[in-house]
Amino acid sequence: MDLTLSTREVDGTTIVAVGGEIDVYTAPKLRDQITSLVAAGNYRIVIDLEAVEFLDSTGLGVLVGGLKKVRSHDGSLELICTQDRLLKIFRITGLAKVFTIHDSPDGSRAAG
Repeated sequence: MDLTLSTREVDGTTIVAVGGEIDVYTAPKLRDQITSLVAAGNYRIVIDLEAVEFLDSTGLGVLVGGLKKVRSHDGSLELICTQDRLLKIFRITGLAKVFTIHDSPDGSRAAG
């Protein structure tokens, strides 16, 4: 399975919709996308994980790395995720306390 990425701007926030699997093979593509957004001055980023079918530790590392990049510019990297199996990964790893996780693009928060 491949990784698909699409970006759009909403009220000064860049939303990156991710689809497919984020694993050791595809995670560099997401990392490069986040890096180029930050390099272009986008420091408010939301990663939409609704179409993600699989997320491994490499993918988690890319998300944490992206969070560090935007925070160094006083920015934010938040997630949209409603899938229980992905939310469970964030809870087990303690990352549900690190990331703001929304359950819809309008900004409502998912239970963390």
